[in-house]
Amino acid sequence: MEMALYEPGLGYYASDRGVIGKSGDYYTSPHLHFAFGSVTGRQIEEMWHIMGAPSVFHIIEIGAGAGYLCKDILDSLKGRDIFKSIRYVIVERSPLARKRHEKLLAGYADTTKWVSSPEEVGRVSGCILSNELLDSFPVHIVEMEDDLKEVYVQVNGEDFVEVKDSPVSDAIAAYLEEFSVKLSWGYRTEINLRIKDWLASVDKILQEGFIVTIDYGYPAVEYYSEDRNRGTLLCYHRHQVHENPYSNIGDQDLTAHVNFSSVKKWGEDLGIKTIGFCRQGLFLIALGIDRIINDLGQDSKEYLFEVQKIKGLILPGTMGDTHKVLIQYKGSGAPELKGFSVRNQAGRL
Repeated sequence: MEMALYEPGLGYYASDRGVIGKSGDYYTSPHLHFAFGSVTGRQIEEMWHIMGAPSVFHIIEIGAGAGYLCKDILDSLKGRDIFKSIRYVIVERSPLARKRHEKLLAGYADTTKWVSSPEEVGRVSGCILSNELLDSFPVHIVEMEDDLKEVYVQVNGEDFVEVKDSPVSDAIAAYLEEFSVKLSWGYRTEINLRIKDWLASVDKILQEGFIVTIDYGYPAVEYYSEDRNRGTLLCYHRHQVHENPYSNIGDQDLTAHVNFSSVKKWGEDLGIKTIGFCRQGLFLIALGIDRIINDLGQDSKEYLFEVQKIKGLILPGTMGDTHKVLIQYKGSGAPELKGFSVRNQAGRL
């Protein structure tokens, strides 16, 4: 999975073949409508006020996709008091993606910069933001037989074949114990250990502020339920979803849902507090996405089309249902955020 996604010049995210949007393989929320970034910007502005309206406020976006989220956030905050404080840093190791970002964000050249890794950012205060990042971290596949097995990949002629053997690390069994996961015979699933390393890297650069994680996934009790006994690893190719990671290698996206309980637990182990967790739709509604619908103007020829796209961000059965928002905080106290004023389900994690 690491090579298929990130091998320089060949991996899906490391070449010019990984395209998001109508002409690509899948959509993300920023592609659906600018309202997603605009409302996210409002939440970030509240964070800025909570932190005392500092003169320098970093927004660190890790894995910025096509750059639309950055543009929509900055568009929404332009002209507001916070804007002069913003230093927007995009962490992106793909030179091709960076070129696309720079073209899209040319109007914000004085506000934005790019780095290849979080470590290059240095110690900052502000907000660390990711949208559909953690689901693209390479995962371990395990399957329960008489004892726990890990699924490995070998080559047979020109074909890839799976073989099962003892887990590569004791960390696999430790993970299952940590999240009270009991696998029945034949149960196959994923384990994402990279999230722990990612949180450690984020903790090193964040002096004070918020970590916003938006992705699809579940609390551990739902992720490892009996009715999800084949796991969540999926492939996206030309807007078709399938379960064969050994086809279209380098030409398709590979993802696995996020165990949000691990993000909460491992963050708290580092002293990072969990502020809130809920469905994306409830988060956006709490922040007033309905006002954007009203601002569109019902007499506009595009009104119904625009409203339909916004519905795809908030309604059950859409990204509003499948995607979740988790916000963590590093600092004193436990601030309350408007995004969780409708519902906060952090207790489910």
